[in-house]
Amino acid sequence: MIDHISVGVDDLAGNIEIYDAALAAIGWKQLFKEGDFGVGYGPDKEAILWVQKPGDGKPATAGNGSHLCFRAPSRAAVEAFHAAALAAGAMDDGAPGLRPEYTPTYYAAFFRDLTGNKIEAVCFGD
Repeated sequence: MIDHISVGVDDLAGNIEIYDAALAAIGWKQLFKEGDFGVGYGPDKEAILWVQKPGDGKPATAGNGSHLCFRAPSRAAVEAFHAAALAAGAMDDGAPGLRPEYTPTYYAAFFRDLTGNKIEAVCFGD
């Protein structure tokens, strides 16, 4: 079982704006703020995702081929997730839509944060 995931960023303030907006669309919220280090998000009381500066003090870089995907409760939530992220300054990396090459009901959208991390929301129903 996964306890938490960290996404490294350099522009903490700019990325917090993106993650606050996108994650609110799927029912997640900012739960903890650790000064200039980072912010913890989750749907309840426990932070599952940390958006933070790298612990080693070096510049953050996006992993080639890696991405983070959130399960959304509906297609409308996937659309709201994507729209909110773009409105907050994220880069589009795949508009909301069916991805039948994965499964017939795979409905997803992708964005890249200011560091280039690839973030996705998916819904498998209508």
